[in-house]
Amino acid sequence: MKKVEKKNEKIKNKEKNTEIEETNDKTQENTDVKKKRTINGISIWRILAYFIIYSVLGYIIETIYGMITKGVWESRQSFLYGPFCGIYGLGAVIMIICLHKFPRKFNTLFVGGFIVGSIVEYVVSFVGEMVLGVKWWDYSNMPLNFNGRICVYFSVFWGFLGIYLIASLNPKIDKIIDWIKSKFKTYKALKTFVMTVFILLMIDCVSTAFAIEFFLVRMIVQNDIDVVNKEAVVEQYDKIYENEKLSKFIYEFWGDKKMIRTFPNLKINDKNGNIVYIDSLLDIQPYYLKVHDINNKNNEEVEADIKGE
Repeated sequence: MKKVEKKNEKIKNKEKNTEIEETNDKTQENTDVKKKRTINGISIWRILAYFIIYSVLGYIIETIYGMITKGVWESRQSFLYGPFCGIYGLGAVIMIICLHKFPRKFNTLFVGGFIVGSIVEYVVSFVGEMVLGVKWWDYSNMPLNFNGRICVYFSVFWGFLGIYLIASLNPKIDKIIDWIKSKFKTYKALKTFVMTVFILLMIDCVSTAFAIEFFLVRMIVQNDIDVVNKEAVVEQYDKIYENEKLSKFIYEFWGDKKMIRTFPNLKINDKNGNIVYIDSLLDIQPYYLKVHDINNKNNEEVEADIKGE
């Protein structure tokens, strides 16, 4: 009888050990799945949330900067629709992924921000010019610039931004994200919401690429700008605008006013390397509102200057 009981105990222990091993295997599998869904320890959905939030913050920063430096409220959007400045979203995401494990190492954060911010800025400028044929910005007239795409002054700004972002701002953004997360009934619902917004942003991004290309082709041909591969551009123009339905769609949704108001600082290089500012080709006010005169002159002073008094 005792032998039978011992045998049963051995069987039970063996079954328990098997169950424990299976549980450990499942836990390991789940851990592996979670690892695949993170980048340097940050979940994919949170990274997408960072991109969305920082793109909006970037738009706000750029808009305020434009008001101060140019005296006008103009669009600083990266995309056709929505208050998003994508370079800030992209830059912040890459900085956070690379630097979030050094929250109090300020020297590391500064150097990392300097390097990462400069690389992102250069790549975005390069892609914009090579793929879309457009200059988003040009630092050629600033000292210590590299190909007019980046310059030391702004790279230093990226360095200090890296410190502020990781050490101060992003912990607060994490709290906001966690608060938003608590408002959703399930984790799945939160991920679905973030993914939906991100997908809409990507659709907006693709639409923007097409709209800018169609717009620039139209400006080059209609204003007879002598650019490299002019014949190919003219051929592309004919192919696009001879299509009645496509042409009607473009003029209705991506007309001159819509494009220049959304992207007031668009510029292209002609065949000789001269910069052509697109807003100078159109009799359309490229900004929404004049906030102040940056020269602090009233109308009478401006008129006096014109008359030479």
